[in-house]
Amino acid sequence: MTNQTKISAIINLWKEDKKQYVKKSSLSAYQLLIDNHLLPIFGNKHEVVETEVQDFVFTKLDEGLSQKTIKDILIVLKMILKFGMKNKLIDYHQFDIKFPTERENNGIEVLSKANQKKIMNYAQEHFTFKNLGIYICLSAGIRIGEICALTWEDIDTETGVIHINKTIQRIYIIEDCDRHTELILDSPKTKNSIRDIPMSRDLQKMLKPIKKVVNSSFYILTNDIKPTEPRTYRNYYKRLMKELNMPELKFHGLRHSFATRCIESNCDYKTVSVILGHSNISTTLNLYVHPNMEQKKKCIDQMFRCLK
Repeated sequence: MTNQTKISAIINLWKEDKKQYVKKSSLSAYQLLIDNHLLPIFGNKHEVVETEVQDFVFTKLDEGLSQKTIKDILIVLKMILKFGMKNKLIDYHQFDIKFPTERENNGIEVLSKANQKKIMNYAQEHFTFKNLGIYICLSAGIRIGEICALTWEDIDTETGVIHINKTIQRIYIIEDCDRHTELILDSPKTKNSIRDIPMSRDLQKMLKPIKKVVNSSFYILTNDIKPTEPRTYRNYYKRLMKELNMPELKFHGLRHSFATRCIESNCDYKTVSVILGHSNISTTLNLYVHPNMEQKKKCIDQMFRCLK
């Protein structure tokens, strides 16, 4: 097929089509990847060939991007090219891209048990609504956007359940020549993220008297009608960790710490996956289930006992 349609034009048509089906936040994420990575390299081209994509991958690796980020960019590129092919704007031949073997596995960042106890004790002894949020994250494994969106009506202290059904995030908006960011309150990206999480007895005991006197429509972190946004709360968390002489740990490390404690306590993997709101159990297994030598030895011993 001989065609003079530029990739940039196909991208614009693809975005208009995509608007009908995806959330504003998803479109915003696509837009960032397109503007920062795809348009500068492929925008003025009339076709995309495998060798160019492979060179693009190596360049991005050299720039310090992670393999996961690059794979996310390629997913968007493939969606655009398939859309172009479907609408007879471009020829598209599936490409097979190679990535270097990742020799290092840095693992996930988690708090030690001692440090987790220290933070939870501090939050109890120095009560503020922001400290309460950190205690909830360590007790329930919820994400930063979910804790920022949590209101008192989502807390049922009688049944001891936290209802997770919304998230807050700041997204990047491009409308014609106007570029700005917006703070949006939305439902979680996947249906699995809408979930009910049981409270620990300590958390339920802490929340019960507070729930009786607060406005149920107020956000927990502010105890006000207005929420705090994830970036602001993340900055507060960083200052608190520094104040408590804690190791540098991303906010998401609180969620990792919760999940790791669950796995260490021999909780059922499927149950942990549902509590975390993962779309499938393999995500949970890949992130948190890494048997140590003692567990592997126990497995071998059990197998040979069965043989006998």
